[in-house]
Amino acid sequence: RRMKRLFPVLALCALALPSASSGQSFEAWLGGGASMLSNNGIGSLAGVVGTPNDVQLKGGFRLNFRMAINMGSRMGHELGYAYNRTQLAEAGSADQGMAIHQGFYDFLYYGTKEGARVRPFAAGGVQFSNFVPPGTSATQGGGNTKFGFNYGAGVKMRLTSRFGIRFDFRQYATGKPFGLPLASGWLRQNEISGSFGFLL
Repeated sequence: RRMKRLFPVLALCALALPSASSGQSFEAWLGGGASMLSNNGIGSLAGVVGTPNDVQLKGGFRLNFRMAINMGSRMGHELGYAYNRTQLAEAGSADQGMAIHQGFYDFLYYGTKEGARVRPFAAGGVQFSNFVPPGTSATQGGGNTKFGFNYGAGVKMRLTSRFGIRFDFRQYATGKPFGLPLASGWLRQNEISGSFGFLL
């Protein structure tokens, strides 16, 4: 339910930003890549007699959609959604596929000015991640939502006046899901992705 409330809010914010002031440009990006997890032990089903790594989340692939509003010559704001496929691994059991749905906001600072063909950038922001265990559905409230922060860098390259490509590296630090005993620290998710975009 929380995800259902947050997605419309993110979309409305993105649509409202272009009309907020002059000197802005809009971008929409669709892409995918790898989602690699570290510090990925999320606790134990055996309680305190187990270990923090009895249950783990493994890396997989990622599909993402981003909308960016560039303001002035070097700054931008970005909202997005990503679907991450991962595996839930429990000691002594077969791995089970599951999803991580992610909504995020990032502030962007560009190394080159608006209009440049190549624009490297640094990014930092916040996100929520909805972890959906095997056999459940996020649309029916079956997921566990955790919040965190992210940072990284990337580069955007304009191919024509209306189309471009980009490459991103981002690390997402998120609270560990499901509240299992012995879980500690942040789940670290590294994104390496490429995207194709429409520029306006």
